[in-house]
Amino acid sequence: MKPSGAAEEAEGAEGEREPLNPESSETLGVSATYREFVRRSYLELMSANQHSLHALNWRRLYLSRAKLKASSRTSALLSGFAMVAMVEVQLEDYNYPRELLVAFSACTTVLVAVHLFALMVSTCILPNIEAVSNIHNLNSVNESPHERMHHYIELAWGFSTALGIFLFLTEVVLICWVKFMPIGRISSAKKCCTAAPIVASSVAAPTVAAPDNSGWNAALASTVIMVPVGVVFIIFALHFYRSLVGHKTDRHQQELEELNQIKYQLDGEATALQVV
Repeated sequence: MKPSGAAEEAEGAEGEREPLNPESSETLGVSATYREFVRRSYLELMSANQHSLHALNWRRLYLSRAKLKASSRTSALLSGFAMVAMVEVQLEDYNYPRELLVAFSACTTVLVAVHLFALMVSTCILPNIEAVSNIHNLNSVNESPHERMHHYIELAWGFSTALGIFLFLTEVVLICWVKFMPIGRISSAKKCCTAAPIVASSVAAPTVAAPDNSGWNAALASTVIMVPVGVVFIIFALHFYRSLVGHKTDRHQQELEELNQIKYQLDGEATALQVV
């Protein structure tokens, strides 16, 4: 009697555990599985978007660091050359045109000031970016000041590469004029009043030497060479800027399209969750 009673109790317990509607249980299992699949897909998509955002931030950080390094090296080099040129140039005892001296002084001062400003920005911001870039952590990119100081970084890079190099080319031309202009004129001035040898049958008369324009020709040659170089430099700078802006525009358009696709995917998953 006892074994049969135990078997009946076990069957009754199993009957209580079984659902009243097996079909609804299968549907519930499938729904739970699909819900878990949608949730997992959503988490994977959000994780991929987060990694893409971190990768974009790290790319901007490395780009800012490269720009600051390039501007610091270029500014230190060109400002040093400008200072040496201003100190070492020796003005001859010659009546220089006032416009030439004013242009030479102003160009040298502006050149040194522009490069020192770029060097100051690079020196102040670069250590903070270097400290963050050496940390091997994805979330550490948010501690870098490159986003907040983006305008100063671009300004320093433009001053050092575009404006600074153009001023340096102008400085070379002005130095050539200041250095070579007095050469032929001074030698001619020294020779113009030399007395001719006295001959018994002739009257002493001063000889006037022919004007020597070798210095002026040298300065003009440097100007003729440097003008096409400056024109090519300006054209390249404008073309590079337009190409860079076009590349950034294409990248932003591609990112917008990716965000639009992600939005469609998220909307589809949200609709699937509501249906479930």
